Amino acid sequence: MNRAIESRAHDHKVSTQITSHDPAHGRPAHEWAQARDWRKAMSDNVALALIVYTGLQIFMTVNALKAGFSSILPYVALVFLVGAVIPGCRWFERRWLNLADGDAHDPQLSGAYRRDQIALWVLAIGLPVLLTALFKTMF
Repeated sequence: MNRAIESRAHDHKVSTQITSHDPAHGRPAHEWAQARDWRKAMSDNVALALIVYTGLQIFMTVNALKAGFSSILPYVALVFLVGAVIPGCRWFERRWLNLADGDAHDPQLSGAYRRDQIALWVLAIGLPVLLTALFKTMF
């Protein structure tokens, strides 16, 4: 019976250790959060946001434009809309890529990072929705 209790206590201790450590690096969670590279994280967010934005433009906005036009215009508009958003995404990325190596892992930047991340995703999802609504009302 003591052995069963010791086993459960050991299992609980191991499970607690597993959840409080980064499994990839074996470091405590608070050290892992401090080691996050804001430059890479924002670059990853920008890349994914561009993919989502383009996908939403293809499936939402182009379909709304097709309803009003039967020519190549919806596809030209798609190229324009995707090309027009790239400078804005590059602005988010450049803002973080220019961080010095010492600042790239600074946990005090988490608030600014989160603000930029939210703004990026609001634009990536909101712009296609807004444009689709606009095109549907126009055509």
